[in-house]
Formats: sequence, structure tokens, C-alpha cells
Amino acid sequence: MQHRVRAVLLTPNDTMLLIKRIRPGIDPYWVIVGGKIEPTDVSPEEALLREVREEIAGEAEIVSLLHTIETADERQDFYLATIKKWSFEDRTGPEFSQEGRGEYLLEEIPLTADALDAVNLLPQDFAAVLREAVERGELLATRRS
Repeated sequence: MQHRVRAVLLTPNDTMLLIKRIRPGIDPYWVIVGGKIEPTDVSPEEALLREVREEIAGEAEIVSLLHTIETADERQDFYLATIKKWSFEDRTGPEFSQEGRGEYLLEEIPLTADALDAVNLLPQDFAAVLREAVERGELLATRRS
């Protein structure tokens, strides 16, 4: 079973960072920063921090586990994390240099239901969970407590 970790990254501007994917022949979609756990990762949390460093050259602080989606062949853990600085230009993830992968654009999205509804966030199961948490004000409340 493949194990992936993802970070809902809250910025000091009370926005979240999402990666917009543009691939030939597919409508644009957005994903949450993260990736698969490597054999050298000590824990899922360490894997997540590594992925944040690779994908956006940032240092995140994990707040809590938000949600898990598990299927027969994959588990995805979604964490809430905060981030103060990042540099998309300094990313180092191997996927960015592979031919045919399309474009990756980092975007700050307001923490509102309307903003989430305006993007095609994948996976859709988690997008619904995230939208509900945003509507209830849970993300910012967790961050400030």
C-alpha cells in the first residue's frame, strides 16, 4: 500500500497554499502540498516536512492530523500545518524536472468556502472535508489556540 502525506499550509495572511496543476488535455486542478513517504523517512510527519521543503522550499510546523483517506491500495494523511516563508522558485522535488508533467503553479487561496468552490481541488473527498472545516472556522481556530 502506498502511503502519502499532505499539508494544508496556513500562511500568516490566513490563506492556504495550493499547487495548481496544468497538464495537456486535462482541465486545471489543484492539489495540496505533499507526496509519498520514502523508505528513508523516519515518520509520516518527517516525510511531510521533507515534501514541504522539496515542493516549496518552506519550513512548516505541523499542528494536527486533519483527515485520512484510505483505499485498498493507498493511504493519504492530511495534516494542518503553518508556514511563514516559502520560495516556489527554489523547489527541488524530482517531479518538477520530469518531462511531460505539465506546469506547477503555487497559489495562495483565501480560507473561504467560496474560494474553495472556485478551484477543482483533488481529491474531491478531501475537498469536501476541507470545505466543511473552513465553513465551521476550524482551521483558523485551531491555528490560534
